[in-house]
Formats: sequence, structure tokens, C-alpha cells
Amino acid sequence: MKATPAVGGQRSEMLFHLLELHAARNKHQMEEEKTGKKKSCLVFYPSPGMGHLVSMVELAKRFLPYSFDLTVVVAEPPYNTGDTASYIRSVAGTHPSITFHRLLPPVTLPLDASPSTNHEAFTYRFVDLNNPLLHDALLRKIPVSALLLDFFCFASMEYAARLGIPSYVYYTSSATCLAVTFNLPTLHTNCTSSLKDMVDTVLDDVPGVPPLPASYMPTPVLDREDEAYWVFLRMSMEIPKCRGILVNTFEALEPRAMRALSEGACIPDGPTPRIFPIGPVIAADNRGGEWEYLSWLDSQSAKSVVFLCFGSLGLFSAEQLKEIAIGLEKSEQRFLWVVRSPPSPDDKTAGRLSVPPEPDLEALLPKGFMERTRNMGMVVKSWAPQAAILSHDSVGGFVTHCGWNSILEAICAGVPMVAWPLYAEQKLNKVFLTKEAQLAIPVSEEENGLVTAAEVEKRLRELMESEEGKGLRERTVATRDAAMVAVNVGGSSLAVLTEFAESLKQLSIGDDL
Repeated sequence: MKATPAVGGQRSEMLFHLLELHAARNKHQMEEEKTGKKKSCLVFYPSPGMGHLVSMVELAKRFLPYSFDLTVVVAEPPYNTGDTASYIRSVAGTHPSITFHRLLPPVTLPLDASPSTNHEAFTYRFVDLNNPLLHDALLRKIPVSALLLDFFCFASMEYAARLGIPSYVYYTSSATCLAVTFNLPTLHTNCTSSLKDMVDTVLDDVPGVPPLPASYMPTPVLDREDEAYWVFLRMSMEIPKCRGILVNTFEALEPRAMRALSEGACIPDGPTPRIFPIGPVIAADNRGGEWEYLSWLDSQSAKSVVFLCFGSLGLFSAEQLKEIAIGLEKSEQRFLWVVRSPPSPDDKTAGRLSVPPEPDLEALLPKGFMERTRNMGMVVKSWAPQAAILSHDSVGGFVTHCGWNSILEAICAGVPMVAWPLYAEQKLNKVFLTKEAQLAIPVSEEENGLVTAAEVEKRLRELMESEEGKGLRERTVATRDAAMVAVNVGGSSLAVLTEFAESLKQLSIGDDL
């Protein structure tokens, strides 16, 4: 007796969505008859965060040659994600074929809505609340050939399915990280403790992944008592249900992971969706104006400058900033360093959901540092055009937080790295970079998490002066060349993208209804 209303409710809901869909299709058909134009539409849906938005827009640009109507749907979160408004205006001005659709009205959600210290849990709640708005946006765009969504937006697949729209996931991180994601259900079953407590455990049997300390797993899955853990566990089980997964990588960069994924080894109890390695997808080198530090770089010798930048969400304590400054000065290397203010002591997300104030360099850095180093380096407040700097001929090394976008930008510029992971999947990326691809030198932390000035000095000298650093540079240049081959005519990534685009043109909306 109790089941009857639920079944009836489901049927009514399905009938409602069918009526919505048919009305939208009829409206579009009339518009086509008026204009005589018929163009397939692709909708791109990034999760909040400048890095995710930029990567998704760059993916959309890859489809410009294939004659699709391209729409990027943007949800504006109630926290800091960088200056998305000016970025969107810039893209819209230079690529009028790409339309941006903001989900309105903006969803309000207090920053303490989730008890988790991982901002990914908050992000999931925010995306989930926006799904009805996404449904309405898709309805207005019917017919849609496909929804390409960020992996954080996996719950949105259900809303696309109601309209008969096939969903594809765009995985903005590495194939190695995707292999880890697919393996989470198995790890969850086999491990009874939280990964953060398995301090002496090395995970050496995860398909597609090099041997990895359990504590190096992505931050959100370390504590099974945390909300973020269960979000990611659900994600790992839902993503494989999509039509296919586009990964921001290329075959030659991650052969181990790509082999395991393609063979289905990462999901032993179910089918693996088709994996499309279409990378590297990175933003074009666009200086966006004249900057003092770019002029300074023009005056430096080739490959002589170390660039230190830790992403839009990478923050250090005041103590750590002083250690970096001392190490930089003692290393005697030329440097360009982007400094951001430390997070507030009361901010449980380490500043990743708030806008930090502009840094007071005189207060944060050692006394006299700016004056003593004015002839050997420059300190930039808060932000710098990373891709433009990495591609500058004077830059010979990159100290990075190991975000995947940053890694790909460094690879495409042929710049070797010092790996200094901070959060998310960055420790996993560090293992891949240092052990698997051998494109970076790792930093070592003290037990309290501090990287000392002596360690900073040692790694910078190693990167810029040693034979190991020279070998690192040669391998990075070779990887850069392989990346360029992959995305050009005859390359593996371009061939996969073309195959994928052509397959989308064959899809008919409503086939799955």
C-alpha cells in the first residue's frame, strides 16, 4: 500500500518531464523551420573554481572546428573562486561562438553549511542545490547532443537523463587520479581504517597507480568520518555510469594509468565507460597586458629564473613564508615569487572559501629581504599570469603545488618542477611526477608539515645547478614535444577528440527515453 503513491509520483514526474521535453523540441523545430539552420548543441558544466572553469572553457574551445553550438553553464558560488566575471567577459569577447549561461537566481549557502574541513564537501552541496536550475537551463537549450560536466557535478547526470540528454564527464585531473577514483569502492571494502591512520601502509596494488603511501591519497578521502569521503565514494560509483570520460592527459604521459583504465582493471565488478585522453587542455599564453615582472623577465638570462607559484587556493602560514624567503635568499637563484596572505586562524578551510587580503610583504617577509634581493628576484602580490610566465624563455624552474593544470602548463612550456603539494590530489600528483614521469624533484617536510629554509635552498640548487636538474630539464623538454605531437594533426589526442566529436553528431535527443 505504501509503495503505490511513490510509483504514481514517479510516473507523474516522468510524464511531466516528457511534456517539458516535447514542448521544448517543438519550439526548437519551429525555430529551425524559420531560420533554416540546424546545429547540434553541446553544454559544458564546470564545478566552481577558476581552475575548473578555465579548463572547461578550454575544452569548449576544442570543439569550435566541429560546428557545434557551445554553451558553458556557470553557477556562481557564495565564496571566493577568483575573478570569474572578467575572465568570462574576455572569453566571450574573443570567442563569440561560445555562449555563457549563468544559473539564476544565485544559490545562497552559508560557508559553514558542511561540518567538513574539506571544501569539496561544500562544493558538492552547492552543485547539488543548483541541479534544478541546470535542468531548466538544459530545457531551454533542447535539443542538446550532450552534457559535458565536471566530475564534481556527477549528480547532475540524473537531471540530464530526465531530458534524454547523454552525459559525459570531463575529468580535469590526471588519468592516474581517475584510476584512484575508480578504485575507491574496492579500497573502501578492503580497508577498515581511515587512510589517514594507515601511516605505515603503502598501497602497491592499485591498478594504474604507482606505489603510494596511504596518507598520500586525495585529501577528501583520508578520513571516512568526514562528509567529503562519502561524497567521493558516491562519485566513484556514479561516474562510471556516464557515456564516456574525457581526461585532460595524453597517452604518452600516463601509459600505466591509461592501460589500466582502458582494460577495465580499475572497475573489476562492472563495465568501464570509454576513456578519451584529449589533453593537454591548457589556457593559451595570453599576457593580458604589460606587467612589470614580465619586463623584468625579459632582462634575465635564458633558463635562469625559478618561478614559485602555488595556485589560486594555495596558502602558507606566516612562518612558512619566512622559511621560503630565507631559502630563496641563501640559494642565490634568481626568482619570481607569487605571495598570498596566510589564511585566517579561524578559517577551517585554510582560506579556500574566502578572499584573502592583499599581503603586507614588509610584515610577512624577513626584515630587509626585499632590499637585499632586489637585484636577484621579484615578489608579486597575490596573482600572476602563470602560463605566460612559464612560457617565458628566462624561466628555468617551477616550484609548484602540483595542481594538474599547473603541471600541464609546466610540461607544455618544457619547465622542470619542484613538487610541493598542499591539498586535494596533489600528493598523488607528486608521486606521479617524481616517481613515474620523473619530471620533478620532491620537497621534504618536517613532522609538523613545515618545509625548512635549508630544504628550500637545497631543492632550488638541485633543480637549477645539478646534473640531476639537467636530466630533469631534458626529460621535461622531451615530454613537451610529445604533448605537442599529441594535440596536432596525426596526434593521438586530436584523433580521439575528432572521433568523439563525430560520434556526438550521431546522437539523437530522446533515444534513451
